[in-house]
Amino acid sequence: MDLIDDGQAGNTPEFSVSELSGAVKRTIEGEFAFVRVRGEVGRVSRPRSGHIYLDLKDDRAVISGVMWKGVAARQQTQPEEGMEVVATGKLTTFPGQSKYQIVIDEIRPAGAGALMAMLEKRKAMLQAEGLFEPARKQALPYLPEVIGVVTSPSGAVIRDILHRLRDRFPRKVLIWPVAVQGAACAPEVARGIAGFNALTPGGALPRPDLIIVARGGGSVEDLWGFNEEIVARAAAASEIPLISAVGHETDTTLIDYVSDQRAPTPTAAAELAVPVRLELLALTADYGTRMTRALGLRLDTRGQRLRDLGRALPRVDELLNGPRQRLDLVSERLPNGLRRLVDQQKVRLSEASGVMRPAVLNRAVAVEQARLQDRAARLQPALARGVTRQREALQGQAGRLSARAILRDIETGKDRLGNLGRRLDEAQRGRLQEMSRQLAALDRLRETLGYKATLERGYAVVRSEGQVITGKAAAEQSGALEIEFHDGRYRIGGAKPARKADKPKPPEQGSLF
Repeated sequence: MDLIDDGQAGNTPEFSVSELSGAVKRTIEGEFAFVRVRGEVGRVSRPRSGHIYLDLKDDRAVISGVMWKGVAARQQTQPEEGMEVVATGKLTTFPGQSKYQIVIDEIRPAGAGALMAMLEKRKAMLQAEGLFEPARKQALPYLPEVIGVVTSPSGAVIRDILHRLRDRFPRKVLIWPVAVQGAACAPEVARGIAGFNALTPGGALPRPDLIIVARGGGSVEDLWGFNEEIVARAAAASEIPLISAVGHETDTTLIDYVSDQRAPTPTAAAELAVPVRLELLALTADYGTRMTRALGLRLDTRGQRLRDLGRALPRVDELLNGPRQRLDLVSERLPNGLRRLVDQQKVRLSEASGVMRPAVLNRAVAVEQARLQDRAARLQPALARGVTRQREALQGQAGRLSARAILRDIETGKDRLGNLGRRLDEAQRGRLQEMSRQLAALDRLRETLGYKATLERGYAVVRSEGQVITGKAAAEQSGALEIEFHDGRYRIGGAKPARKADKPKPPEQGSLF
């Protein structure tokens, strides 16, 4: 092995690792300041920082890519593994791992084919989870009181919906404004659906009975926000029945599969939401007419049947003839029956009187008298003992009765009455003081609003012959003017009024005259 001469090795410049990495970084960034790369998305990583790390690959090479948090939030289409995309950014190096990478500023699918492939993939995933099953779809309310609309408040869609609802059946409409295109579309639509479901039934802001998610027609890229997974899952999780009306009749998005009802256009969604009021009125009137006609026909039929049955029944006189005849027969037999009954009772009385002799009656009376005397003899001591017991019980109760408790209740009542009287006096005094304060305040307000207070601020009132002068022309025509200041009146022109006599002094306090 040949040895390298130390002198020749010393001519090669030495770099530190950082210097060499910086030189490589400057070289790559200078040569590839702005590039567009087409490839398939490989591994995708989304840490908690919000940045996105991914690989772009083809059949022979792989390049790492990074999309910072702010840039990722602005993207209309989020990268997914297996998607063919076109990434725009600048090429740089990462010295920490000695590798080069592309810092992506924009990423979009490489044509409509890539979008449709991604859409089919999402569709298959959601269908496998059972979100498209007809069994989980809810029935639309026949006539909702409140309808929530998730759409742009400035587009023609909301005007078409409101106009159609007003023509068919006016209802209350709550609008949740959202962006219907761009990167903000999907999260705002999902928040709108969840927000309507979060409202409390019967609250200050009514909870909708039906939700309409609407947008006009557009390209696949314009409608892509309604193909996002968060929108489809929000629609599937909605407890309120939901109608999707996105695009025209030929446009289909993921929300159409998970919604409870798909409308081909926003106007058709309004038609599905409410019936036609005039048709309902006509139908109700028709039902009322048919019911009245059926009721009249039924009454006529029943009346005819009743009349037919009435003709088959016998007359009242014929029904009473038989009972009348039986009554006549019984009334004829009654006197003979009464006479026989009296004769039978007489025979029984005679037999009973033969048995009842005076001796038998005397014996029975003597037995009853003996029983009565025996009970009377025993009753006297029993009554005496009962009276004694009641007297002893009464004395025991009287010993326990005392006027002290009654006197104590009387004293307590007096104290309560005194306290109530004092409280009443204090309340009355407070009420009088409050009324006095109010009266003084009103008096001050009167003084403030009166013209006297205005005079004290430097103003004056001009009169002529008792009339207030408010203009220059009226003052020129007046012969004499009287000006009132806060401290008196001053007259200009004309004869001075006679001086009023001094007012009599008021009587001194305490004098009656």
